[in-house]
Amino acid sequence: MRDVAGTAADGALPAAALPVPLTVEVPGDGYHRGLISCQAACPVHTDARGYVRAIAEGRFEEAYLIARGPNPFASICGRVCGAPCEAACRRGKVPRVDDDGAFVANDRPISIRALKRFVCSLAGPEARMPAAVLDDVRRYVPAVCADADEMAALLRGAIDGQIPLASGQKVAIIGAGPAGLSAAHDLALLGFKPVVYESEPVAAGMLAVGVPAYRLPRELIRREIAVIEALGVEIRCNVTVGKDVSFEELRRTHAAVLVAVGAKSSRALGLPGENGPGVLGGVDLLRAVSLGEPLPLGRDVVVVGGGNVAYDVARSVVRQIAWDAARTAARLPGTSRVRLVSLEGLEEMPADTVEIREGDEEGVERLNGWGPVAIERDATGAVTGVTFRRCVRVYDENRRFSPVYDDAVRQTLPCDSVLLSVGQAPNLSFLAEGGTDVEEMRPGWPKVDPVTLATSAPSVFVAGDLAHGTRLLIDAVASGKAAARSIYRSLTGHALTPDTLTAFLTLPGYRRERGYESIRRVAVPVAEPEERLKHPEAEVETGYTAEQAMREASRCLDCGVTPVFDGSRCVLCGGCVDVCPTLCLKLVDLFDLAPSADLASAVDRDLGPDPGDATAILKDEDRCIRCALCVMRCPTDAIAMDRVTFATSWRTA
Repeated sequence: MRDVAGTAADGALPAAALPVPLTVEVPGDGYHRGLISCQAACPVHTDARGYVRAIAEGRFEEAYLIARGPNPFASICGRVCGAPCEAACRRGKVPRVDDDGAFVANDRPISIRALKRFVCSLAGPEARMPAAVLDDVRRYVPAVCADADEMAALLRGAIDGQIPLASGQKVAIIGAGPAGLSAAHDLALLGFKPVVYESEPVAAGMLAVGVPAYRLPRELIRREIAVIEALGVEIRCNVTVGKDVSFEELRRTHAAVLVAVGAKSSRALGLPGENGPGVLGGVDLLRAVSLGEPLPLGRDVVVVGGGNVAYDVARSVVRQIAWDAARTAARLPGTSRVRLVSLEGLEEMPADTVEIREGDEEGVERLNGWGPVAIERDATGAVTGVTFRRCVRVYDENRRFSPVYDDAVRQTLPCDSVLLSVGQAPNLSFLAEGGTDVEEMRPGWPKVDPVTLATSAPSVFVAGDLAHGTRLLIDAVASGKAAARSIYRSLTGHALTPDTLTAFLTLPGYRRERGYESIRRVAVPVAEPEERLKHPEAEVETGYTAEQAMREASRCLDCGVTPVFDGSRCVLCGGCVDVCPTLCLKLVDLFDLAPSADLASAVDRDLGPDPGDATAILKDEDRCIRCALCVMRCPTDAIAMDRVTFATSWRTA
């Protein structure tokens, strides 16, 4: 149970003098699975707890297979995932106190993404041939926490005859980004022949032409995609739908079409002077850098935007300038600079903190709290500067985007190039021929069923950013996998239904690593700023060593294990409460709890209609560090450390 302050009850005494009833949650079905917050937060439910604990114990190959199980982009996610698992990590919620017991700050979450990178670099396609990786992934069956997105669940379902495989129908996928390729991956497993059409000369979508190589090496992308191709997925690059092949032809020659083109076009602001030479979209610049195309860029650059893409743009320009200068020896102090101008203040910037810090280290000049008004040009049409006005507020009291400006405070930043990085939009012009029955929710965005990902047009589906707006890479992966299951149901008439078997395993003598609770987060090693700028593709993060990775992984609380209390054995001695180092346990009278239907049902089930002066034990899950001291202290063996395990299989309905 987790105690949460409730509201004061009505009564004769002043509210401040009344005891505050505690609102509690009674554990029910799925409660203990939900405690594994990293897995619950991942859109494909990767068992991050599982591979982090495997790393801590030196089982590196198994750790990779756990990470790869539900995610065909495990190696790429190890470099650039937004890591919702880290944001949910319970280690980041445990309070740290000083020697006097005073609160200092919450601890920091486990560095899950960097640990994934470490283990993928040892056992993933970076280190082995695609066939070897695929063979191991096919044979591995997760033993502890296998959720529905596991590759093993689909494979076993087919082997056991629970999933009738398709008969090789061709499915067209437009866009070789993470959503499209994840769908192709699972469609191939389900017996289809997916054919992916990609307009760029390389596969992987924005991962290849939007994410800078200093964050995501191109060879790693090629190797990860080679594993997907080894499943039988065909990828046709340099094919633009609407130009080289029509949408109508794809619908006519394939059993279904999945549109996964993402949002790759830069949004405009409609500023005076915006149209013309010297002004580029941020993603257009990233694409040109990625493909080695010439850059119509000056040496005094202003980037407008405050998100991660704006930083990718600014940091790419910094590297390009440094690289050009190194090759030509023409760089002189003050002759080039990159300024990033954000509407938001520093604390409100949407970019990740690490991006801001590393941008500062590399020389990106940052100006916060300014909104663009106009792009200035001279008589020849060349850009001479950007005029900004002071932004005094970005969001209203309900956190809605509602900027307020002080027009009396303006400044014009001289420059010769402007890069706009203020959002992206999709381009669905190819629907004009053969796709006019795809209804739009709003201009440029198709109307999509949120569950089936089907459009209004027969056998036309949508996945990725186009289905749910711009989100994280791992959301696109999850969307692609969901689309594959929906296409399977549409073409075969069989709906895929997951069955999950949950069990609890008592762990006698459970112990943790000595001192794990006091280990501080191991910083992810990075190159020095001057080293980063020696080549546009020089990596920033250098990654953990094995020793660093095992130490960081040992901080994991292993939330799949939790103390379980047997009320029939408890003698109410309070020893567990006294010994708890984080004060997460509390003994209270039942009368101190706020009434609820779940609580009444639990009391009636365990104590009958007359519970008398019974006592309840409460546990704050956010504070529990799974140390097992309560188990060791209990004189009646009323507490045990239990591990929740579950396995998911698919069947057709």
